[in-house]
Amino acid sequence: MDLVRSLLRDVPDFPKPGILFKDITPVLAHPIAFRHCIDHFVHRYADRTFDLVVAVESRGFIFGAALALALGKGFIPVRKKGKLPYRTLQQTYALEYGTDTLEIHEDALPGGARVLIVDDLLATGGTARATVELCRKAGGEVIECAFVIELAFLEGRAKLAPLPVHAPLVY
Repeated sequence: MDLVRSLLRDVPDFPKPGILFKDITPVLAHPIAFRHCIDHFVHRYADRTFDLVVAVESRGFIFGAALALALGKGFIPVRKKGKLPYRTLQQTYALEYGTDTLEIHEDALPGGARVLIVDDLLATGGTARATVELCRKAGGEVIECAFVIELAFLEGRAKLAPLPVHAPLVY
């Protein structure tokens, strides 16, 4: 994962002043680095028992879909409100200023499906926590939350406790 770390680009003051954004697009443009990311997660989850990969819009889709394909698992998208075409379950969560809502199709996780949640980055944990709650509302059991990057100083992992959290790159 050293190659992946070396390709991450820091973008100051995005999306607003005071934020140092970790840009993964150089990793995605580098096929060996992108493969390293997916291989890392394939190695970790190949022997784990679960049914589906759930990923969060939008960068989580990139890693989640590739991982699901590599593991021979189904892929379930979690999207912002109003973006899914079928009946949905919703989860609203707090942002620094206001709220946002995520949705999952109401029939996405049949019969207690065991799921792995994947996203590119864990920051404050609000989006990840809302995704966990959505999976539970849909009848799923979350086995773990996986991220390429964790910003540990923002303590997002605490919002996911007691669920296991995995992130190979921690800042």
